[in-house]
Amino acid sequence: MNDTYESAGDDALVACLLRMAAEKPVSAQEVAIAFARDRVKPKDPPDAWRRWLNPVKQQALHLARQGRLEVVRKGEAIDPADAKGLVRFRVP
Repeated sequence: MNDTYESAGDDALVACLLRMAAEKPVSAQEVAIAFARDRVKPKDPPDAWRRWLNPVKQQALHLARQGRLEVVRKGEAIDPADAKGLVRFRVP
């Protein structure tokens, strides 16, 4: 891959998260909705994206601990251990 924030071993969820966070700070909900867009079936409920919300949060915190993402609250980077409430993610 040509972007320095992505690596060849990343799964589709991580790649989506990193790609979106490189453009602008994003919430876990925004990433889950975008990730689900291509994966939901026509008969799934409109909130089917919610099944990916916890995996997005877990992957984002894991990437933040590795230094590949920053957790942002009110425009300032915070420690991933303090990531509670309304936070966004961005590429450092």
